[in-house]
Amino acid sequence: MMGVDTKETYGPTTTETSDKEKKPDSITAAMELDPKYDDYDYPTVAPTPQNGHPGHLTAAQQAQVHQLRLMLEAEGYTKRLDTLTLLRFLRARKFDVNLAKKMFVDCETWRKQTHLDDVVPTWEYPEKEEMFKYYPQYYHKTDKDGRPVYIEQLGNIDLTAMYKITTIDRMATNLAVEYERLADPRLPACSRKAGTLLETCCSIIDLKGVGITKAPQVYTYIQKVSGLSQNYYPERLGRLYIINAPWGFGTVWSIVKGWLDPVTVQKIHVLGGGYQKELLAQVPAENLPKQFGGSCECAGGCQFSDMGPWHEKEWARPAKWEKKEESATIEPMPTPVGDSAPPAGTADGPGDAAEVKAPAPAVA
Repeated sequence: MMGVDTKETYGPTTTETSDKEKKPDSITAAMELDPKYDDYDYPTVAPTPQNGHPGHLTAAQQAQVHQLRLMLEAEGYTKRLDTLTLLRFLRARKFDVNLAKKMFVDCETWRKQTHLDDVVPTWEYPEKEEMFKYYPQYYHKTDKDGRPVYIEQLGNIDLTAMYKITTIDRMATNLAVEYERLADPRLPACSRKAGTLLETCCSIIDLKGVGITKAPQVYTYIQKVSGLSQNYYPERLGRLYIINAPWGFGTVWSIVKGWLDPVTVQKIHVLGGGYQKELLAQVPAENLPKQFGGSCECAGGCQFSDMGPWHEKEWARPAKWEKKEESATIEPMPTPVGDSAPPAGTADGPGDAAEVKAPAPAVA
C-alpha cells in the first residue's frame, strides 16, 4: 500500500455536506470509499459531473459498485477491487453488474494466464529505439486538462522489418506493461498535479504516410493488438485526434460514427493536414512536439523523453507494482488475441466502441 501524506486530503471520504453544498437528489453527495481497497493518495472526484463517474454517482450506481465487489469477493477475488477500477468496468457495461463482472473475471483470468503482475516490475524492452524507426508510440507531457498526451505515428509501420527486431508476443507484452504504467504512476501523478481525478489520455494518432499500400499492414497490426486494449483496459479514452487523415478517410468516418454512442463521437476529432490550430487548442504549444506544430524539442527527441508529471518530484510517487527485490526474468506473455481472448465485439459497451477501432495508448 502506498503511504498517504497526512497534510493532503484527496477526494471525499464522507457523505455529509451542508445544505448549500448538496447536489441534486439523483446524485449522492459524495462517493463512498471502501477503506479496505481504496488507498488512494490522489484526487478521487472527476472534474466534470458526468453520469457514472467518480464523485457523480446516483444511489443506485453506488449500490452497484458494492454489489459487484461482493460478487467478486464471493468468488475469491482480492485484487483490483477498488472503487475506481470497478466503476470503469461498470461504465464499460452500462452499469449492468453481471456483464461488468464477466468482463472483470475475463480480465483477471488473462492476467493470471500471462503472469502480468510478475511481468510488470521486471519488464525491459531494449529493442524500443529500433522499433521506433517503424512505429513511434509514446507519452509526452499533458494536455490543457492535465491528462497524459499519447502519440502514435503509423506511417512507417513495416511488419516484416518489425518482426526481425522483435515478436508480436513482446509487442503485446510491452503494450500491456505500458497500460499498467499509465494506470500507475502516470495518471495518479497527473491527478495530483491537476487537483482532480484524471483517468484518461489525450491521444494523437498520426496517419501521415498511411496510403493505399501501407493501409493493410497498419490494419493487420491494429487488429492483432486491439483485443488487449478493448477487453482489459476499458474507459481510458479521453480525447482522440486523428491527424493527417488521408483522402477518403472522412467519408468512412462519417459512416462509422453513426454506429457509435454520441458521447464517444464527441471524443474523436478526425483532421487532415491542417490540424495544428485545433490540436493546439487542446495541447499547450510547449507540451506538443515541434513536428506537430508545438514548440517542444526535448533533448534526445520527444519520443524518448517520457516527460510528464510522473517524473516531477512534487507529483511522482512509486508505483504500487514496484518491487525492491530482483525477480527472475519472465518470458513474454502470449499475444492477447485469438482463441484464448474474449470475442472482440464484447469488449466495451456501445459508448466505448471507438476504443476498439483506434490504437490505444500503449508505449512510453
